[in-house]
Amino acid sequence: MRKEFEMLRCPDSVCSSVGKGDSLHHQVLAAFPLCPLTEEDLTENPLFCKLLATLSQHVDHTGLTLHLRKELEKTEKELRSQKLCWLRLESLHRLLKEMVQEHRCSQHHSIVSAADDKFYDTLEQCLIVARCAKQLDPSDTINQDQSLILGLSAEKVLNQMPPKQDLWQMKQRLPTELQKHLKKKLFSLLSYYQPEWENESEGLKCVKLSKLPALLESERNRAESLTERNRENATLLQRQTHSYLSELLECMQLLQTLVLDLRLKVQKDLDRKKIEYFEAKCEIGIQKIRAEMLEVQLDTYTRDKIAAHRKITEKLNTELKAAQVEKQSLESKLASFEIYGREFEILAEEYSRLQQEIATKSWALKEFTP
Repeated sequence: MRKEFEMLRCPDSVCSSVGKGDSLHHQVLAAFPLCPLTEEDLTENPLFCKLLATLSQHVDHTGLTLHLRKELEKTEKELRSQKLCWLRLESLHRLLKEMVQEHRCSQHHSIVSAADDKFYDTLEQCLIVARCAKQLDPSDTINQDQSLILGLSAEKVLNQMPPKQDLWQMKQRLPTELQKHLKKKLFSLLSYYQPEWENESEGLKCVKLSKLPALLESERNRAESLTERNRENATLLQRQTHSYLSELLECMQLLQTLVLDLRLKVQKDLDRKKIEYFEAKCEIGIQKIRAEMLEVQLDTYTRDKIAAHRKITEKLNTELKAAQVEKQSLESKLASFEIYGREFEILAEEYSRLQQEIATKSWALKEFTP
């Protein structure tokens, strides 16, 4: 552990022993195939790459340390051994049950000898008693004080075994019958694996049966290699998919930038052209209005009307000048009257009132005069 800790603290020395540059990246990616890493990630994070390179010397591709890997392999080996032992016993038990079932079926289709009936009856009874005894035998995980099923115990069930003479005869014949049954199943398996071998002789079938485990082992190895290759291809496909998606995302971002830039540029040119168009249209409208105004003026004012208007204008200007002169004289007189003060203003108001009454009475007199 101390050595591993020192190597983790000094990753440069480890990286120099593992590799440099692209080779280091490839080795790190190969050491951790289950991690979704890319060469870009390792390039952008060199210290993380060095850490993974260091860890790759102490762990396998699944993330387990070498010590745990050894313990796991040892445990798996023991488990396989126990599974193999259980599988042998289970296979033997199922073969015996198949033998009994086939015998029961053959009783309905052909005549069976008494010895065969006695043999299979003894075998079936032994299987039933053994199964019941196994069910009644308490294990370490079951409470010893648990009530027995129907008041039975394993010892009582074992007393139901067949007589010793029948049991001994059954055991003497069992290997031969089991061998026949196994040979029959093996021939069926061989016919299933290679149907063209079904019509071969028994000796040739036995020779080919001796080679069948090797063929099945080669097929299994081939299947495992194909599975491993598929797993590697899946990992490679995942990396390529990730890389493809990254490149596609960058292309989409670049395309979006180009579209926005081009759209803004085109929109700017379009707006400028629209402004020029509306300015020209407005100028044409103004010129048209001016032309209409001139046409109206030409239709309205002829030469005679213009001459008459000029004479009227001259007369009005003369009257305006005379009125202005009169206004000035009146203003001067008014200014001279204002010198007299408030009393003169009262007299002027009284004078105005009297002038108004005189005008009113003169109008009334004129109206009533016949």
